[in-house]
Amino acid sequence: MAAATVRSTLAPCLLLLLLLSTALASAATAPRLVLLAPSGSHTPCLDNPSDLTAAGDEAGELVRDLGGLQAYVTGSRSSPRAIVLASDYFGFQAPKLRKIADQVADDGYLVVVPDLLHGDPFRDEAKISFQDWLKTHSPVEAAEKTKVLIAALKKLGVSEVGVGGYCWGAKVAVELSKSQEIQVVVISHPSLVTVDDMKEVKHPIEILGGELDQASPPPIVHQFQQALDQNKKIDHFVKIFPGVAHGFACRYNASNAFAVKTAEEARADMLSWFNKYLKKHQELSLHES
Repeated sequence: MAAATVRSTLAPCLLLLLLLSTALASAATAPRLVLLAPSGSHTPCLDNPSDLTAAGDEAGELVRDLGGLQAYVTGSRSSPRAIVLASDYFGFQAPKLRKIADQVADDGYLVVVPDLLHGDPFRDEAKISFQDWLKTHSPVEAAEKTKVLIAALKKLGVSEVGVGGYCWGAKVAVELSKSQEIQVVVISHPSLVTVDDMKEVKHPIEILGGELDQASPPPIVHQFQQALDQNKKIDHFVKIFPGVAHGFACRYNASNAFAVKTAEEARADMLSWFNKYLKKHQELSLHES
C-alpha cells in the first residue's frame, strides 16, 4: 500500500516536471526578436547620434523625387548596378552615411540613400518618446516604398540592385531580401530583425555585428546564422567585429583610430559582398550578350 501511495504521489509530480521541461525547451528554441530597450531605459540604437550639421564634401546630389522619395544620389548615373543604403534612425542626411555612399560609388556603382524617414529622423529634443516615434516610422512600410524607388531605378537602366542597411535600415534591407526586386543584401548592427526573418531571405546576405552591441548581441546574430545555415541555397556570411558597440559601421567616433579602422573594414566587407554578386551577375550578362 505504501509503494502504491508513493507512485500515485510521484505521478503528477513527474508529469509537471515533464511539462516544465518541454516548455523550457520550446522557449530556448523559439525565434527571438531583436528588441529595442523599453521606453524610459537605455536604447543603444540612439548612442553616439549623427551630427546632421557636420556635412562635409559630398560627391553626390540631392534628388527631390526618385520613385516618390527624396534621395541622396552619388556615383555613375549610367551604371547598370545600383546600391541602395537604408539609414538608421538618424536618417539619410547623416554625413558619415553619405561619405560611405560616395566611397561605395567609387567602385563603379550608382548609390542611392533614400529619405525613408520622410524628413523626420529621430532627435533627442523630440517632443515625443522614441517608442511613440517608432510607431509612425515602420521599416516594413519603408521597404514597400523602397520597392517603388527600385522600380524607378530600373526604368532608368539599372538591372542589378544591392541593399545595405544599418540598424533600423537593416530591417528594411531584410524585408527587401524576401522579394525578387534585388540581388544581394548586407546588414550592419541590425535592429528589429527576427530569426523568422532569416528563414524568408531569398538572396545572398552578409551580417556584420559588434561584440558589444546590446541591440543585436552576438548570441542573437549567431541565431540568425543558424537559421540561414538551414537554407543551403542562400549564401551567407556572418562576422562579429571585436570591441565595438551598436552603430560601429556608420556612427563611429572619427577621433578614435580603432573605431575608424573598424568602420572602414565594415565598409570594405560590405563592398566585397556586393562585388561578389553584382559584378559577377553583370559579367554573366555581358558573356550572354
